[in-house]
Amino acid sequence: MTTTDLTGRRALVTGASRGIGRAISVELARRGASVAVNFLNSEAQAIQTAEQVDALGADVMLVKADVSCKEDVTAMIGQVTDHFGGLDIVISNAAAGGFRDLMQLSPVNFEATLRVNTSAALWLAQAAADALSASQHQGKLIAVSSHGSRWAVPHYGAIGASKAALEAIIRHLALELGDRGINFNCVLPGIIATEAIATMPGADALIDAASDRMMMGDRQLNEQDVANVVAFLASSDSDLIQGQTIVVDGGVSIRV
Repeated sequence: MTTTDLTGRRALVTGASRGIGRAISVELARRGASVAVNFLNSEAQAIQTAEQVDALGADVMLVKADVSCKEDVTAMIGQVTDHFGGLDIVISNAAAGGFRDLMQLSPVNFEATLRVNTSAALWLAQAAADALSASQHQGKLIAVSSHGSRWAVPHYGAIGASKAALEAIIRHLALELGDRGINFNCVLPGIIATEAIATMPGADALIDAASDRMMMGDRQLNEQDVANVVAFLASSDSDLIQGQTIVVDGGVSIRV
């Protein structure tokens, strides 16, 4: 047994009904963790995620909550800790925003994007801090960012700004709460052909361009690659990684 084994640990994954969130949920379960699958609207897809987790023999629960709402998040953390008897790992993955140029944004658009993509990690930290610090291991809160936090991407200004703010919040949570035995880190995936990306204008060209810039031969980036890194950050092997953003993009972002 290695320290990447997560047997006995209890995890909550937000936005777990599809894509990267589903891959993370399944990978954590594969390594032995119990998993709470969070969703808001996509119940049928969340059930599919839960079925995949259950098939691996892991304890699983479904929990509906709007992560942009502090009261919902607090109630969700209470439900999960009651069910599992505690909480060791929180994955802040749920995201929203829509693909609009900045000049087309309304206050409602912008504020909604920030509430889901940025505020959610803060509400999760506030609600779960006591449970995470009480873990027999280092507690782990891991957020999923995106290249928009650092790059200017067409139709992505609001989401990019929200992800940049998310990374800053994670660093400051590490500063404020790290000494309580909790690690706070981000994973920044490259561009993957998920259902969400497919709705973005010019998505095919963007995915092709990212693939061309990868330095991995014929290897393509997928959700499992991101899930593997998240699982590493959820394990004891990563206990000395604190307040960082780990880029998983096959080298795309280092190229001129």
